Order: sequence, then C-alpha cells, then structure tokens
Amino acid sequence: MTRIIAGAAGSLALTVPRSGTRPTSDRVREAIFSALEARGGLEGLRVLDLYAGSGALALEAVSRGAVEAVLVEKNAAAARIARQNAGTVTAAIAKSRRGSTPGRVTVAVQAVQPYLRAQPSVPGAGFDVVFIDPPYEQSEEELAEALTALVPLLADEASVLVERSSRSPEPAWPAGIALDRRKSYGETTLWWAVPA
Repeated sequence: MTRIIAGAAGSLALTVPRSGTRPTSDRVREAIFSALEARGGLEGLRVLDLYAGSGALALEAVSRGAVEAVLVEKNAAAARIARQNAGTVTAAIAKSRRGSTPGRVTVAVQAVQPYLRAQPSVPGAGFDVVFIDPPYEQSEEELAEALTALVPLLADEASVLVERSSRSPEPAWPAGIALDRRKSYGETTLWWAVPA
C-alpha cells in the first residue's frame, strides 16, 4: 500500500494505478524526504513531478508544506488517479489545518517533453524541487532531453532528483545541472543534482 508518510496528510492511503507505473517504495520515499528535510524542508516550495504516476512524491511534498505541485503524467488512467489522490490529500490537509489553504496541485495530462517546452522561463519563479522518475525502460537520450528542457525552469537553489534502476548509467547532465550525490537502495539509485 502506498501512503503519505508525514506532514498534514500523514498516513493517508493513496490509490495506485493497476498497471503502467512503478511506485517508489516507502523506504526510498522516506530517504528522499529525509534528505529534503535536511536541506531545509519543503515549506513554501514549488514542486514539479515528472512521470508522476499516482503523484505520491509530489503529494508527499504538499503534505509537508509545498505551496504548489505540478504532476505531469501522459497516461490518462494514471493521471485520473493522481487527480483523485490530489483531491484526497488537499482535503485532508484543509481538515487537519482547520480550513487553511493547502498547496495548489495541478495535474498535466501530457508527455514530459511537450509540457517542459511549453513552460515559460520566469526568473525567480522556477521550481524548487523536481522529481524525475521515468519508466526504467526509457532511453538515456530521452532522459537527457528532459533534463535539458528542465534547466530554464529551475529556481536558483533547486534540488533535482532522478530515480533510475541501479543498472542504469549516470544520467547525462546538461549544461546548467551538476551532480550533487548519488545513493543506491537495492534496485533503485537516486541521483541528486543542483543548478550549476
């Protein structure tokens, strides 16, 4: 079962698509959010979740105080579930905070490349945290193209997280993004990067 780990919607169960996605394990999600909390937390940040699936990563960020999350998912069935999960999470946050406004969540039902290319670059208003968890079978070239298109959309102090199979090579970082560190958890490797 996939659930929100902590924050205003902590312990809330999420719906996961029956097929076509590979949810991030609780262990790996706990490691991701422990690292983000160590960097100052998510309060007030803008989050982008590419290849969002159920939306668990971005919705965890909203539960922990992110003010905006954009979930990009091209599979219509998965996007529908992500939208349903977003409604459940934001309602739980509003209830737990007695009517305060939860972070705004948008689900974009489209492929990652067209989404990124269509976004305007607004200095000082980029995404603070970006989760990139593409299907393991996605080519390294496609991932490199997505990373390149992402560069102008990043905030100055952004954290970019790429989740890949431990058998995959290091992503090809474009100019504008540099590797910060990597950590493996069994079959999963997390690549953390920052604006260069």
